[in-house]
This record gives sequence, C-alpha cells and structure tokens, in this order.
Amino acid sequence: MKICVAGAGYVGLSLSVMLSVSNEVRILEINPERVAMVNRRESPISDEYIEKYLSEKKLDLTAMSDPETAMRGAELIIIATPTNYDPELNYFNVDSVNAVIEEALKFAPDAEIVVKSTLPVGFTEDARKKFGTDRLHFSPEFLREGHALYDNLYPARIIVGTDSGTFGRDFSGLLADSAIKKKEDIPVVIMKPTEAESVKLFANTYLAMRVSFFNELDTYAATKGLSTEKIIEGVCLDPRIGDFYNNPSFGYGGYCLPKDTKQLLANYRDVPSTLIKAIVESNSVRKDFVASLIVKKNPKRVGIYRLVMKSGSDNFRSSSIQGVMKRIKAKGIEVVVYEPMLREDSFFNSKVIRDLDEFKKSCDVIVANRRTPELSDVSGKVFTRDLFSSD
Repeated sequence: MKICVAGAGYVGLSLSVMLSVSNEVRILEINPERVAMVNRRESPISDEYIEKYLSEKKLDLTAMSDPETAMRGAELIIIATPTNYDPELNYFNVDSVNAVIEEALKFAPDAEIVVKSTLPVGFTEDARKKFGTDRLHFSPEFLREGHALYDNLYPARIIVGTDSGTFGRDFSGLLADSAIKKKEDIPVVIMKPTEAESVKLFANTYLAMRVSFFNELDTYAATKGLSTEKIIEGVCLDPRIGDFYNNPSFGYGGYCLPKDTKQLLANYRDVPSTLIKAIVESNSVRKDFVASLIVKKNPKRVGIYRLVMKSGSDNFRSSSIQGVMKRIKAKGIEVVVYEPMLREDSFFNSKVIRDLDEFKKSCDVIVANRRTPELSDVSGKVFTRDLFSSD
C-alpha cells in the first residue's frame, strides 16, 4: 500500500517506521532538518526502537516537504501534525490538520484520510461537512514518550472512529498486521469518530487524575509529617487500585496530559461537572506546594536537573518542573538549569550550565522530578518527591 504520513513527530514517525516495513511510506514534514535526518536513517526524536529500526531494518521510507509529491498516488493519508491547546481560543488549534485535509483532497482525491492528531470532540464530523467528504476518519494514539514505536508494535488496543465498518476493519487490520504482538491478542474497537475522540481525551484525563490523586496524597502526607510511601503501599494493595502509576511527582506534563485535560474541560462547558475542572486545577496547586517547600529551604541558587519528563525522552514541552521553576524565580531566587538537550545558553532567562560537576557544586538545592545515579554524590542537596525511581 502507498501511504503518506503528515508529521514526523513521535506519533507520525513511529507509525511511518512501522508501516514502511511492508508498505511504501512517504513522510510529509515541514521541518527540513527532520526530513534530512529521516532520509539519512537518523531519528530526530529520542526513541530506542525508532533508532534501531532506522539503522537496521530495510524500510521503504522517504521524507519530503512537498505535499503534492508526498501525497500523489497515496491510498491512505495519516495526519499526525501538532494540535496544541490555544489558551485564547480555549480549544485545540487544528489549523495544521485542516491544512493537510485540504491538501489531501486536492492531491490524493481517492485516498482515505485518518487523523491521528488529538482532536476536540466533534471535529471529525464537522470537518466531513466542511470539506464535503466521507473518507475522513479518526484513530487515537496511546503512545508513551520515548517508547512510541514499541507501543505501536505491542498495542494495548486499536480504536478506529469511522462510520464505515469496512474501513474500520481494513485500517485496524493494517495496524495489527504491522505489529509484533499477535493479532488475536490485540483488542480492536470500531466506533463513531466522536466517540473515538472522546476516548482519547477521557483516557488521558483519567491518567492525569491518577497522577493528581497520588500527588495530593503526597501533599497531605508531607504537610502532616506522615510517610507517603507507607500510605501508598497500603492504598495500592487493594487490587481495584493496583500498585502502578502511583509515584509522586511535581505534576503531570508532557505532550498530551496538560492540553488534553484542558480540551476536555472546554468540551464540558455546557455539561454539568466538577471533577474535570478539579483535575486541571490540582496540577497548578501541586506546583505551588512543591515550590513552597523549596523556597522554605532559603537557597541562594536552585538548580533544575533536567527539564525532560521521562528517561529516554527528549521532550520537555509543558514539563511540570518548568512550573516549579517559574514559581521559585518569582520569589527572587536564582535558578540555573542542567539539560543536555538544550542548545541555548539560557532557558526562560535562567543560565544553562552544561558541565554537570559545575552544576552540582554551584547549587544549594538541586530540584529533580526523578532520582538518578548521576546525583547520588550530592543526594543531600537533591529535592524530589520521587519514591519509586524505577518508574
């Protein structure tokens, strides 16, 4: 099959790499540096499996920036462009998705179009009417940063939002056949596009709720002088709760959870609710509390160790530690940053220190969302809420 994937971020690139093992895949990407890297079989994102596949597998994969060349003759077009939350619109910015749909209808009028970008609920049905097409579908992704290709190869489920049962079976079959996990072990659910859009937002909001719950548990324990670890252990022995996804942090962040929770809250504007709003507000309250604990230590210089959200990831967009950092700076305390992924010499007007030894020596307090062996020699300086650093 000839496939065009628009977007070489972690969603688009992981899908492109997986599908290009057995299909002809062209990636449409506006960033020329990413185009060049993919064509050199180098990964522009940090992902062990993507790097391995690009360097070791025989892939029918080409990246380019011209939409006509990328789309011409394609039987399937997958859209994986960014849809960042716009606080002024109080909605996802879907301009990039609309632009690709318009190009797809122009250059590949017979192709089926699947949106993988996260969307506001109701977008697909509205776009079908707007563009006059019944070949537009939605399939949510459920990928972890740094493990995107692995999660495509071993999917927990495949969900396709479509009004065509035939297309739903064909597309889910394409993904399942390209995976390593046995096809019969992959749950497939075909539903309406609006329902699939809802699944994506509700799934991520539930994860944000779980993060917020254990963070507020930690806030309570810290305030009352109790053991967070013991309380979590006792709570999570209940099999209905489970001993997972329960490690306290500075808040939820990253590509999806902050924007998806806000978008879901926006979709609730005419629906009675209290919980979704509380989840969004809880994340801000947690950062206030964490920052207050650091400020109480009266440091002259605070070091932020890593802006990235997770080990194995190169993403620090909307990372929770940034919110903590800004709150500390607002108190007039000097803040410096150690982040090897940063090319700039400053980050939000804070100096970037590239030498780890210099960073450790010069800081009174080192703020780390997760523990790491790199800081073991200065453990007395480290401030973290991390209890289970294997997470």
